[in-house]
Amino acid sequence: MDKIIRLLAGPTWQTLYMVGASSFFSFLMGLPLGIALVLTEKGGLCENTGVSKILDVFVNVFRSFPFIILMIILFPLTRLIAGTTIGTTAAIVPLSISAAPFVARVVQSSLEEVDRGVVEAALSMGAGVKTIVFRVLIPEALPSLVAGATLTVIAIIGSSAMAGAIGGGGLGDVAIRFGYQRFRTDVLLASCIVIIAIVQAIQWIGNKIVRTLSRNR
Repeated sequence: MDKIIRLLAGPTWQTLYMVGASSFFSFLMGLPLGIALVLTEKGGLCENTGVSKILDVFVNVFRSFPFIILMIILFPLTRLIAGTTIGTTAAIVPLSISAAPFVARVVQSSLEEVDRGVVEAALSMGAGVKTIVFRVLIPEALPSLVAGATLTVIAIIGSSAMAGAIGGGGLGDVAIRFGYQRFRTDVLLASCIVIIAIVQAIQWIGNKIVRTLSRNR
């Protein structure tokens, strides 16, 4: 048991590092993309059918790629940014790009749930687009955004495990190299248990934040 704990300690931190960094960068890219989708859609504050369709196709195309295929396609970009295509840091690039379109859809869905009357009230008081986005839409949609963010982080955890199949490191790498390939069922099972524990912890934290935000609205 001690050997398994020592074996999993480093990869667990690698997974947390990958997931944390990828979540940050995916939100950094996906949040403005999601806002743009809402603003430019039909009836939006900055309605622009052409731009809306281009953004919609862009998001759908990147969401359609299976993660492992996207990871391979992005090898040149990963090498350009991280200097290598192997390792934990390198895996952050495809993980972030893969999750960004998902974040954009989550943001779009959450902002569209905001009562139109609240937006119209802000418009009638002379509020500009920037004010409405950051003072009305995002605060009103915050519980839904946090719930969506929780789902996104959990999805990234699953993708990070797949990244281990082609040199991404982390718990997925341990499960494949030391568990599956060496017929060590105990290592494979222990890796899965740690991943499940991380997912449960993130879901619990996300649910708690959503409940707190909902009560304080």
